[in-house]
Amino acid sequence: MGRMSLLHPLVAFILLNTQEAAAYGFRNCIQSESNPGYFKCMQRFINSISSVVDDLPGNATVINASLNSIISLPYGSFRHLPALKTLHLSHNKMEKIEDGAFENLSALQNLNLSCNYLTNLSRDVFQGLDNLTVLLLHNNYLHTIHRDTLNPLQNLLKLDLQFNSFGSFEEIVQSLQRLRWLRQINLCNNNLTLLKSELSLPVSLSYLFLCNNSLSRVDGNERQFLKNVKVLDLSFNKISNVSSFATVSLRNLSSLQLKGTGIDIFQLLNISDLQPHCLDYSGLQLNKWSQLIELCQYLQRSNRSLHHLLLQKNNLRNLSSNIFSTCPPIQMLDLSRNQLRSVSCITNILDVRTQNQLRTLVVEHNLLNSLRYCLNSTALEQLTTISFRFNRILSVRSFAFHYAPNLQTLHLNINIIAYLDKKALRGLRQLIELRLDNNLLTDIYEESFDDLSSLLTLNLRNNRISVLFPGVFKNLGKLHILDLGGNNIRRLTNGSFEGLQNLNNLYLDGNHIENISYTFFHAVERTLKVLDLMGNRIHYISMKQDHPPPFLNLQHVYDLKLQAQQPYGLKIIPPKFFKGLVSLRSLFLSENKILSIAPDVFDDLKQLEYLSMTDSSNGMGNFPPGIFKNLRNLTSLNLENAGIHTLTLEVFGNLTGLRNLFLGKNELQTVNSSVIEKLTSLRYLDLRKCPLSCTCDNIDFQRWLYNGQVQVVYLYNYTCGAGQHSSYVYSFDTHVCYQDVGFYLFLVTFPALLLHILLSFLYHRTYWQLKYHFYILRAWVSNHWRRGKDEHYKFDAFVSYNSTDERWVLEHLVPRLEKGGSPVFRLCLHHRDFQPGKYIIDNIVDSIHNSRHTICIISRNYLQSEWCSMEIQLASYRLFDELKDVLIPIFLEAIPERELSAYHRMRKVMLKKTYIAWPPEPEAQNLFWAKLRTALKAGNSEEVQEEEMAYWSAEDSKLGLESNGKME
Repeated sequence: MGRMSLLHPLVAFILLNTQEAAAYGFRNCIQSESNPGYFKCMQRFINSISSVVDDLPGNATVINASLNSIISLPYGSFRHLPALKTLHLSHNKMEKIEDGAFENLSALQNLNLSCNYLTNLSRDVFQGLDNLTVLLLHNNYLHTIHRDTLNPLQNLLKLDLQFNSFGSFEEIVQSLQRLRWLRQINLCNNNLTLLKSELSLPVSLSYLFLCNNSLSRVDGNERQFLKNVKVLDLSFNKISNVSSFATVSLRNLSSLQLKGTGIDIFQLLNISDLQPHCLDYSGLQLNKWSQLIELCQYLQRSNRSLHHLLLQKNNLRNLSSNIFSTCPPIQMLDLSRNQLRSVSCITNILDVRTQNQLRTLVVEHNLLNSLRYCLNSTALEQLTTISFRFNRILSVRSFAFHYAPNLQTLHLNINIIAYLDKKALRGLRQLIELRLDNNLLTDIYEESFDDLSSLLTLNLRNNRISVLFPGVFKNLGKLHILDLGGNNIRRLTNGSFEGLQNLNNLYLDGNHIENISYTFFHAVERTLKVLDLMGNRIHYISMKQDHPPPFLNLQHVYDLKLQAQQPYGLKIIPPKFFKGLVSLRSLFLSENKILSIAPDVFDDLKQLEYLSMTDSSNGMGNFPPGIFKNLRNLTSLNLENAGIHTLTLEVFGNLTGLRNLFLGKNELQTVNSSVIEKLTSLRYLDLRKCPLSCTCDNIDFQRWLYNGQVQVVYLYNYTCGAGQHSSYVYSFDTHVCYQDVGFYLFLVTFPALLLHILLSFLYHRTYWQLKYHFYILRAWVSNHWRRGKDEHYKFDAFVSYNSTDERWVLEHLVPRLEKGGSPVFRLCLHHRDFQPGKYIIDNIVDSIHNSRHTICIISRNYLQSEWCSMEIQLASYRLFDELKDVLIPIFLEAIPERELSAYHRMRKVMLKKTYIAWPPEPEAQNLFWAKLRTALKAGNSEEVQEEEMAYWSAEDSKLGLESNGKME
């Protein structure tokens, strides 16, 4: 024990002095489990970059420190991170970047400094970033840039400077001269007024975005100023002088955007070498019939097929018949963000003979209110995609898409469709994807999807469907994804999914389903893989269930969502609830306020890899033992805010494959390190917002924190429980825990306990003996107090007797000694001479010491009396200690020595002292009184005592007494 107590402090010292080297946790960052080089440090309210990166390892490749309050980047901020490739510092309060801040970041490829307060960039601010390819500086306050600032960025491909305050395009071009690989620069939303430069743009530059500036003209030092640019965006500028475009070459442009400029595009096409098919015609107010006809004529002259015709934001209100008939063949027509109210007869605006190459029709964000059947319309055989999203379509009539028999993708979502005709989708046998989500549909009829035999995806989310009629999906044999989430479905039937023999994903979340049965999924049980029942009203009121488990035959489902059942959660999860889900990989049970869960509920989920039970605390406390016993393949367990108080081996001991464990916001005060050590595959542990205590109960956990294998999220920020924020769990003082406090407590408490036991025993067994010795002590003290003083006795003798012998004392002893002739003796008797109100023992002690002699009237009753025994012992103290002959024993009856041996104190006195026996014969009684008187008159000197002894030895022979005081 002593040797171990010396070793413990040594171990503690080693741990505390090596923790920094072995610790695996970061103050303000979280290391990604899937990508160990990726560190997330967002929203940590940090104002210093050192608080982010100082404790990160040198092999970090990605750091995201966005959404903080970092003010500046000092010199060498990242010098210990040479492997860094991506650095995100957006949405901070950065005002200054010192030269050399990015020193030693030669591997950095992506740098995001957007959404800060930067006003200028010094010459050497990017020194060392030789391999940077993407630089984002948008949403700052930059108004100038040094011509050499970007020179170190020899491999830069993309530069984003939008939403700043740059006013000189010339200055920016100067700074780009050394960037020979630059492909894209975004200068939108600045204060540029003139697109002119004496210098050429980099040959590699292909994308130039200049939207939302104050440009009034396009100019350059030569006609080839823009010769290498492929995509040019000049939208929302003030270019009014079209003639300026004649000075530059636009022939190589593949896309030119001029929306919001009000420019005359026909004049532009006349004076420039721009190819008509390369112009985006959106936002140019081409809303007249004559303008569209003229546009088609220009496009026709180019003698090239038109891949796409973009006519967004032109305030188009209607489309006349054959308005695009003179255009070259169009593959994609986009009429979005106009004022169109009807395009039901799309074939009327296109000449089918020339426009039969149309593949995509987009009419989003318009005012369409209905889709009707077009009589005698000719089919557009090549049309495969139609999108009518974001309109006001209220109804879809029969054969609404008869003109597109080969349609594959149809988007009717985000409208107000309340009526879908039973034959609205007739003829769409090639349709693969149908989106009807976010409408007002209440009923779907049995014939609604009869012709959609090729359909793979059907989205009916966020409608008002309340009933699934049997057979409504009977012809959708190829359907893989069915989304019915966000409707009003209250119950399912055995025929709800009839015909869906190839369904993989079924989404029923956000409905009002109250109960589920395994018979509901009979039609899809062989193919279903994803089942979403989140946000329904499924609940149980008892652990006892009379029906088979609801997922009994879903052997191929690998993803099941049951979180957030309304209004109060699932609450009770009955036994064998998940029986049959032998292939399940992910299970979501969050936000269910679970009160009771059966210990065998997860027994069949042997393949489960992810389990989430976050925000499920409703007073359940700890999980029942053995609940996770079969989840040996579980790799991620999320129990955040699950009401857990303790970690036990019975619950968590079998999770040997677990890699990620989330335990934040629980009631854990101590962490059982034996449980954590059982989780041999653990690599990520989150204990944020747990009231961990800094006590010796957590000493093993503190030691475990420095294992070097498991990342403990924000390890250095875990403060002790409420009110102990001055200490941290990783560093609280553990020295006292290693001292053998128990041994020292044993040394103190064991003797005290033993003494307590002995005192109790002695009190019970020897109460009177102890009390007697106490009084002996008092007598000894009193005697020493009296020594040295003149002796003056108040009484000649103190008479010690038992109350049964009181008659002999009063009838014989008192008359003979006090009235029987000279000399008269003064006797001290209990009943007569004790001082009233005084303690008995004090009266006894005072009477003995105030009397010259003590006469003990001994009988069998006397020997049995505790008080009498005490009186003779007090008197014998003077005999043995003071050598004063004060004790005169008188035996009233013959008592054999064998009886006296039981009273060892009395026997001890008798062995030292000669005593007088009361004779029953009257003739011998006179001699008895004479001897007694002689004893009372005797002095204290040794000579007198010797004479008396000799005299009485002779007399004893006459009376039949032995000289040693023993009775015959």
